[in-house]
Amino acid sequence: MREALLEAEAAGAAGELPVGCVIVKDGQIIARAHNECEARRDATAHAELLAIRRASRITGDWRLNHCTLYATLEPCPMCAGAIVQARLGRVVYGADDPGQGCAGSLYRIPEDPAFPHFCLCDGGVLAEECREMLNRFFKRLR
Repeated sequence: MREALLEAEAAGAAGELPVGCVIVKDGQIIARAHNECEARRDATAHAELLAIRRASRITGDWRLNHCTLYATLEPCPMCAGAIVQARLGRVVYGADDPGQGCAGSLYRIPEDPAFPHFCLCDGGVLAEECREMLNRFFKRLR
C-alpha cells in the first residue's frame, strides 16, 4: 500500500485526484498507476484500470487471478467491474468511499455471487494516510 500511496502522491502533484494503485504477483509489483483522468481527458483513466491494462501487458494475459490489486481508495463501480472481468485474485484498499465505493461501502461487486468470478476485498489498510491525502487535495481546491 505504501507504493500505491507514492502513486497517489504523483497523481496529486499532477493535479489529479490522488488515487494510486499497484498490482502484485508472486510478491513483486508488476504494474503501477495513478489517476490520469485530467491529463488524458478520459473518465475511464482511473488508477485501477490503467494498472490492470499494464499488468495484462506484462503477464501477456487478461486473466490476473494470481494477482493482488492495492488501491488507496475503494474502487468505484467501473473499477470494481473491471476487477471482476480481469479475474483478479484479491483487492486491498485504503480509504473507504461512502459515495461511490463498490468493494464494501455501497455494494460489493467483486464479491457478488451473481458474477462468475469472486474476488476477496479487504479495506482499511493505511486508511488514515489514504484519507488524509484525499482531504488535503480537496482542501486545496476550495
